[in-house]
Amino acid sequence: MDAILEAAARILEDEGLDRLNTNTTAAKAGVSVGSLYQYFPSKDAILAELIRRDHLALLAELTLAAQKLAGGTLEQAVRALVRVGVERQLARPALARALDFAEAGLGMDDETKATLRAIEAVAIRVLGSHLQRLSRRAIHLAAADIGALAKGMIDAAGQRGETNSAALTARVTRAALGYLTPPPATR
Repeated sequence: MDAILEAAARILEDEGLDRLNTNTTAAKAGVSVGSLYQYFPSKDAILAELIRRDHLALLAELTLAAQKLAGGTLEQAVRALVRVGVERQLARPALARALDFAEAGLGMDDETKATLRAIEAVAIRVLGSHLQRLSRRAIHLAAADIGALAKGMIDAAGQRGETNSAALTARVTRAALGYLTPPPATR
């Protein structure tokens, strides 16, 4: 199963989503199409499993980063979470772009939605521990907005072929902190 998924990932990276099918995946994995069908009934099933694994890995990495943040500042927390997203995207940017594109067309199942809610919950917990001045609703909105802001910036950087994760982490962190900083009081 892992060989099939890695073969599909390599096809997505090297040739794009249009070239992915069960026959090319089986050939690249070195298995028969019949063997592939024992695990995956379709190309969409392969894509769904790649997306599911990607989301679960992201959740695990964010959770670990959040656990290590106890007692840190808001800036340290935001930077640590952003770094996870940046490093995941830049590790295999072509694969990340292909999976993002495929995900939009697959119709997300309940498991995927639950994983995405769990990812957002990590951000909510981290922000909530630093932003007691905000209401629960405002913290949820901030987590969603910052998640979208970070995803947009990180995805765009990946599309441009950026490879400097430290510079991208700094830019996204700066944007997120700008969002989180209250405007100056007016007279």
